[in-house]
Amino acid sequence: MNALSKKGAGYWLAAIAFICVWTVLCWPWLSGAVTIPFDAKAHFQAQIQFLAQALHSGQSPFWNHNVFGGSPQVADPQSLIFSPAIILALLSPSPSFRAVDAYVLAHLLAGGLALMMFFRDRNWHPAGGLMAAIVFAFGASAAWRVQHVGQIASLAFFAIAFWLTARMLQRSSLLTGAFAGLAAGFMVLEPDQVALLGVYILIGMVVAHWLSGGWAGVRASLPALAVASVAGAATIALPLLWTWLFAEATTRPAIDLVEAGRGSLHPASLLTAVFGDLFGAQSPTVDFWGPYNNPGWVKELYLSQNMGQVYFGALPLLLMLAPGLTRGWLWDRAVRPLTLLFGLMVLFALGRYTPVFGLAYEYLPGVKVFRRPADATFLVGALGALLSGYVLHRILTAAPGTSFRRDLIVGAVAVLMLAGLALAVSQGEGHLGDAWKPVALALGWFAVAAAVVLVLQRWRGAIGPVAAAVLVTGLVAADLGVNNGPNDSTALSPQLYDVLRPETRNETIAVLKSLTAQPAGSLRRDRVELLGMGFEWPNAAMVHGLDHTLGYNPLRLADFSEAVGTRDGIASPSERKFTPLFPSYRCRLANLLGLRYIASPVPIEQVDNALRDGDLKLIARTKEGYVYENPRALPRVQFVGGWELADFDGMKQSGRWPEVDPQQAVLLEVEPPVAMPEGPTLVKASLKLVRYENTEIEIQVTTTAAGFVVLNDTWHPWWRATVDGVETEILKANVLFRAVQVPAGTHKV
Repeated sequence: MNALSKKGAGYWLAAIAFICVWTVLCWPWLSGAVTIPFDAKAHFQAQIQFLAQALHSGQSPFWNHNVFGGSPQVADPQSLIFSPAIILALLSPSPSFRAVDAYVLAHLLAGGLALMMFFRDRNWHPAGGLMAAIVFAFGASAAWRVQHVGQIASLAFFAIAFWLTARMLQRSSLLTGAFAGLAAGFMVLEPDQVALLGVYILIGMVVAHWLSGGWAGVRASLPALAVASVAGAATIALPLLWTWLFAEATTRPAIDLVEAGRGSLHPASLLTAVFGDLFGAQSPTVDFWGPYNNPGWVKELYLSQNMGQVYFGALPLLLMLAPGLTRGWLWDRAVRPLTLLFGLMVLFALGRYTPVFGLAYEYLPGVKVFRRPADATFLVGALGALLSGYVLHRILTAAPGTSFRRDLIVGAVAVLMLAGLALAVSQGEGHLGDAWKPVALALGWFAVAAAVVLVLQRWRGAIGPVAAAVLVTGLVAADLGVNNGPNDSTALSPQLYDVLRPETRNETIAVLKSLTAQPAGSLRRDRVELLGMGFEWPNAAMVHGLDHTLGYNPLRLADFSEAVGTRDGIASPSERKFTPLFPSYRCRLANLLGLRYIASPVPIEQVDNALRDGDLKLIARTKEGYVYENPRALPRVQFVGGWELADFDGMKQSGRWPEVDPQQAVLLEVEPPVAMPEGPTLVKASLKLVRYENTEIEIQVTTTAAGFVVLNDTWHPWWRATVDGVETEILKANVLFRAVQVPAGTHKV
């Protein structure tokens, strides 16, 4: 190989080239012209904002009272507490859209550089490592699903852990083992299917190393593996324990096989690896006609149109076909395990269309927790990047005089056959007119890719590694920039998400913030409901400090969801689900929640048919809709003198409350710690809400008789309480809430 690359200078230049490509391709987001939309804003922007506000106000971010009546944020894997996002939160009390987008995209930069280091450790050609890095960062799901922030982070840490694990096995280094374990731990700190599959790929790497190295290889690797295991376990032990305990109490502890199969990648989507915009996912002038949410094609397959996009470039795919397959280079000992893993990831992504996912679902731990086998496309892109980069290395280091013309002819025939298949599929679906253009454009990219291979073959000795890198970089970056660049799935106007800015002038938010403001010490902390105001609205409460009965999160405490009727999110009023215990906004549970203000884009009677005139008062009309008041909403803190036993599970099923005044008797599942007569009691007491923070609430009470301080926040076993500094039991009260028994006198709870 050229002396330049031997000295490592070639890799320095390649790294600089990759950083330049990353900057250019990411500039639309980095400049603020567009922003990463959907989940990146509606969910993760709000999470980072909550984290930043908590840290800069001196509070703990471990409990979130702004959504779902209260939720254990410390156990939510998507809270970003145990991620590099905490650095961003520490730097700014209000991270901007641009800052959060840059944070997300920086993961792809770090992952790409890690793959380049993997190539460098093997003394493979820098141009191969450079192409692998570009394809990793801007190919397949890394480009099309950038809004899934947690999975992007898992993918990046997978790349880092992959490089470090390979180096650990190669060198039997204890220090590298520690870093590999740390990286793998960060990969699974936000547990998702990308992280799970990443773990299995790392295990596959270790097994392949053992099989190739025999007992000597096993013995040499064990100390480093032990260090990696300890480092990884130390990183994830507590966060994953909390997440597991949380998941057991949520609405989604496991997914059945049929439900998971609905997240399968349709086999026709594999055609997008060759013809990127075949189904119109990118084109604003073509209605998406792919197999998802298309009952005319396939039923019960629930993926958004961007989830089926697996394009990672004409040159990388061409190299994998020819000469990767035609010469058997993908079966070289150096990459054979990666080829096998690549094939397994493709089969896994296809879900219900092959037996592989069914077997994995039954026998691989963790698979039952996740709902989309198509998430494996993240790893398909990463492994495809590695394999195509390796083939490019083989081309650039082949013996002088080696000809690839025959390989390219075979590759051209294969691509033309796939073009015929794509056109046949489109004709069968009545979309031939929409398909011919993306197919023709793709053939043009493949023709240019073949020309680049011929140039590299003929003049690779003369042009040197720098020119080879420039040639490859120019083609792959241009290809992925055009075919995987900003589109309606990955880049929208920041103004669409203005409601998620702390400084927003949104009229509805301004009205609600004004209405919910209370003087210090007030017992009121009114809750609001943002009733289907739009996809980006449910978690806006986390940004603006509003206490929302609903929210946007796939993980919610089952107890609260069953009683109140929450779903993953509420983008439109039609998604509001009422329950036996919460049959209408005119109900006891709404009053106990302190749900005083409801914002709706439509008249509330269109959502709640049980309402009568006067049940709710229309108090404001804004650009976004209507704001109503529930005048019967109770304060956040109450003192109740009596108690009564109740069957909370039975109440949630029947919707029937005992005939007792909630201001004279609190409903309990068990008898109170200090015996007192059962039944309603009217007691005079004064209360003051001295302090209300995320994880600390202080209440001062003065009462003439023993009774209960009731806090209408969601009960959770991780909360603790003291009365005058002495720990006491928090009783589950009124189905969902918290109560503490106190004697007569003045006390601090």
